[in-house]
Amino acid sequence: MLYLVSTPIGNLEDMTYRGVRVLKEADFIACEDTRTSGILTKHYGIDRPMLSFHSHSGVAKIDKILDALKEGKTCALISDAGTPGISDPAYALVKAAIAEGIPVSPIPGASAVLSALVCSGAHTHDFRFLGFLPIKKGRKTLFESLRNKDYTVVIYESVHRIDRTVAEIAENFGGDHPVVIARELTKKFEEFFRGTAAECVAELKSRPRKGEFVVVF
Repeated sequence: MLYLVSTPIGNLEDMTYRGVRVLKEADFIACEDTRTSGILTKHYGIDRPMLSFHSHSGVAKIDKILDALKEGKTCALISDAGTPGISDPAYALVKAAIAEGIPVSPIPGASAVLSALVCSGAHTHDFRFLGFLPIKKGRKTLFESLRNKDYTVVIYESVHRIDRTVAEIAENFGGDHPVVIARELTKKFEEFFRGTAAECVAELKSRPRKGEFVVVF
């Protein structure tokens, strides 16, 4: 069995009872960064073998995990934060496991996408998640394809490009387009800023460039 175990996006108290149990019972844990995941496992007294599996892992690493699963072992796959498969490398392993007829089961939990969306005040009955926007190629085309959207868009953004992205939202949808910026979700300095795109552009100039951002517009 391959379990996709959701982990906290900031606050360690957001780990579920079931998630902790599955991690403790798994034959091994596949994670993006053993150091980052080690903080979680130490906090909950989880002592299982850990195997790194990240965006640079090749086919050989996938095959290694699949071989173990075929032998009847149980793997708990986790990301650095949140639900595996959302803007992280889990997709390739999940697809390969399904192709081999290996059962895949979700262990639900924290998700930055949904946390930001449900607190944004934007309509939630129809939304599109785009992850991180392209840095260069395809970025302009993507914005152009969204100009006539009638649904909510949710994206992730880094501290290095948040100003640029919000400015481009204002440029493509107008300065009065509603935008919500969520920063440091579930952490000590969690905050939401809701306003127009123009107001968000101005607000960012007066705020510290720290943390991870989710933008809803």
